[in-house]
Amino acid sequence: MAWKRPVVAALLLGCTALMPARAADLTIGASAFPLSADPHFYNGIGDRNLSLHLFSRLVEQKGDMSLTPGLATSWKLVSDTEWEFTLREGVRWSDGRPLTPEDVAFSISRSANIPNSPLGYAPFTRDIARVEVAGPNSIRIVTRQPSPILPVNLSAISIVAKHVVEGAESSDFDGGRAAVGTGPYRVTRFAKNERVEMERNPQWWGERAEWDRVSFRFIANEGARSAALLSGDVDMIDSPSRNDLPRLRQDPRFRVTSTPGNRSILLLPSFLEESSPQAADNDGKPLATNPLRDLRVRQALSHAIDRKALAERVLEGTAQAAGQFMWPGAYSYTPDISMPEHDQVRARALLAEAGFPNGFRLTISAFADRPDFRTVAQAIAQMWTRVGVRTQVDAIPASSYLSRGARHEFAMPFFSWGISTGEAGYALTNMFTTMDARTGRGPANWGAYSNPTLDALIDRAQSTMDDSVREQLLIQGQKIVAEDVAGIPLYQLVNFWASRAGITYEPRQDQRTVATGARSTP
Repeated sequence: MAWKRPVVAALLLGCTALMPARAADLTIGASAFPLSADPHFYNGIGDRNLSLHLFSRLVEQKGDMSLTPGLATSWKLVSDTEWEFTLREGVRWSDGRPLTPEDVAFSISRSANIPNSPLGYAPFTRDIARVEVAGPNSIRIVTRQPSPILPVNLSAISIVAKHVVEGAESSDFDGGRAAVGTGPYRVTRFAKNERVEMERNPQWWGERAEWDRVSFRFIANEGARSAALLSGDVDMIDSPSRNDLPRLRQDPRFRVTSTPGNRSILLLPSFLEESSPQAADNDGKPLATNPLRDLRVRQALSHAIDRKALAERVLEGTAQAAGQFMWPGAYSYTPDISMPEHDQVRARALLAEAGFPNGFRLTISAFADRPDFRTVAQAIAQMWTRVGVRTQVDAIPASSYLSRGARHEFAMPFFSWGISTGEAGYALTNMFTTMDARTGRGPANWGAYSNPTLDALIDRAQSTMDDSVREQLLIQGQKIVAEDVAGIPLYQLVNFWASRAGITYEPRQDQRTVATGARSTP
C-alpha cells in the first residue's frame, strides 16, 4: 500500500442516520485494560480503545489505517511549516457546551505534558512549535520544520474540554468529572482493572451508534475470555485463545474475524555499558562488561531463534514470522532486510568468537498480563539455552513492567509495539533514536540504543516532504537498525475477534476494539 500524504480531506462523514429506537446493549471482553480514562495519560492499546469511544480527534484513522475527517472537516498545507484545519461546525461536548478552537489548542499542548505518564503522546506533537486560533472555526499549526505526517500524528491526539480539564488531574477522568468528550459514548462507570460502562452520547456529531449501552469487561487471560463468550457472559471478545479458535470457527453460534495487524513483537537488548545482574556468568556472578553490547552476541541470539516455529507452532498461526518491524506492502517496508536464518551452529560460533564459548546466563523480562508473551518468551529461552546461553524468564505485571522498562532496568525485555502511523518513522523515532526526556525523543527506547548517524537520518526523514525520498531515508534507517541488531524482531500479530452469531465485527489492522465496529445481524 503506497503512502500518500493527505493535503485536503473530503468534507463531512455524513449526517446522522435514522435508526429504529430500541434498547441495544453490547458487552465486550477485552484483553487490555486502560491505565486511565485520561486519553493523554498512556499510549497503550487499552487506553486507545477507551478514548475512541469517549473522545474525538481532529483527524480520525480508519481500521485500514487510512485517514478520514474528524473534528476537522478539512486540512491543507499552507506552507512547508504551516497547516490549517477547518473545524466541524455545531459540535458540542457531552455536557452541552460547544467545541472551540481553544479546546483544540489546549489539548495539543496538554497531551505532551502529563505527569507520571509511562508512555505518553509527546512523540506525536514533537514537531509542533505552536497552535494558533485562526478564526471561530479554524486553527493553524506551525511546525518547527516540515512535518509531512502531521495529520497522521494528530489522529492519535484526543481533544478534551478545556473548561473541565484545565487544572484537573488524570484521576479526575477516572472519577468521571473530567471525562467530558465529543465521542459516540460517555462514561458512566470506570472501575480500574475491572470494567468500563458507557452509554450513548446524545451530543455525538457523527453517525448514530447502534448500541445504547456498552460494557467493556477486562479479562486478561485468553482462555477466560473465550470461556466468557462461550457461556454468553459477553457478546464479543478480542484476542480469543488460539486453542479455542478452531472450535469457535466451526460452531455456528459464533463468528470469527481476523486481519494481519500492525503490531510487531521484538526484543530490545540492553546497550548500557555497565553489566546487569540479568546477564551474568555461568556461576551467576556479574560479568565485567555487558555482553549484549557485542554485536556478535546479539547476532548469535538472533540466529538462535526459530521465528517460523514461534509463529506457526507456538502461536499456532496467529502471528507472521518477521525479520523487521514493518510488514510487506506497507510504506517503508524494506525487502532487503531478510529474516535471520535459524542457525544454531552459527550462533555458537559467534558466541565463541565474542569470548563466550561456554555462553553465559541471561534473563528475558516479559509482560505477565499476556499469556502468549510469556509462552513465546519461554520458547525463546529454550532456544537460547540450546546454544549455551542459559536463559530464564521473569514475568512481571504491567503495573511495574512499563515503568521499569522505561528506566532501562531489563537486560532483554520482551516488547510489543503497534506502528499506528503505518510507516517506519514512528518505530524508529520511538524505539531507536537516542533517548532525550527534554525533547521527548526515544520514549520506548528501552535498550538505551544510541547511534548519532541514525538520529540524523531519522531527523531528515521526518522533515522531508517528498514521500519517495522520505521512504528511502526510512529504509536506510531500518537497515542500520538491522545491521546493528539494535532490536531483535520476532513476528507480527494477526488480529482476531470472536462474537456471537448475531453480531459481526469489522476487523481492524490497528488492533482497536470499538463498539462502533460491531453490528447486529439477522
